[in-house]
Amino acid sequence: MKKILMNIAVAFSMYSKIPMPQFDWTEDSMKYAMCFFPWVGAVVGLLEFLWFRLCMALEFGSLFRAAGIVLIPIIVTGGIHFDGFLDTSDAMSSWREREKRLEILKDSHVGAFAVITGISFFVLVLGAATEVTADMVLSLCTTFAIARSLSALSVVSFPKANPKGTAAAFGDKAVAGRVKVTMLVYLCLLEAAALAFSFPMGCTILVTAGLCFWYYHHLCMKYFGGMTGDLAGFFVSVCEAAILVAAVFVHALTGLLA
Repeated sequence: MKKILMNIAVAFSMYSKIPMPQFDWTEDSMKYAMCFFPWVGAVVGLLEFLWFRLCMALEFGSLFRAAGIVLIPIIVTGGIHFDGFLDTSDAMSSWREREKRLEILKDSHVGAFAVITGISFFVLVLGAATEVTADMVLSLCTTFAIARSLSALSVVSFPKANPKGTAAAFGDKAVAGRVKVTMLVYLCLLEAAALAFSFPMGCTILVTAGLCFWYYHHLCMKYFGGMTGDLAGFFVSVCEAAILVAAVFVHALTGLLA
């Protein structure tokens, strides 16, 4: 039990700002840490649902409600995934060779392309979040754990572009077989829940998440020679945003066809 609690603490201390006891990164404390990475997404999803219900009960406007929907993942995670999104945007916008793109990923400075892409990202997500309705919200709340389950799967499955990076450290110390099985179980349960809450939303989540994961693998292998922590963060951010935008379009189309 102590080892499990250590792995939970490592996962939450690495991928969230939720206060946790601190442990050294050892084989024992990281062996199953990736198994609990999606739990951070479950916390985000729960807070999103509670925020939505609070806003509805107090009759807040759609813009204020949407602002909370956008900011909760950033507040809970400290922006760790969005930092990867910005770094990847800079690297891809450079149109340089692979080695240079990897250097840009490690650069702590923020380039102009990251700023432009980041602002565009928030405008799009904020606009889409204003369209979220009560019959969509439960299914959408599963997406935060789904994105992290797929990200964890990549950490133990994809080749590593930087063998000395954080993602490589988690991947190397993880029990890969156990993590893969756990992620597949999570994904099946989460998708079943999303379908049960709303069949159209569940189908949208399944297709969109699958397409994002395919694109993520393509991006990693073609442009970087493997995955890194920044690329994993890029995937989580893009996957969550893409599902939200797709869900808004599908909800509108099903309404028109009803």
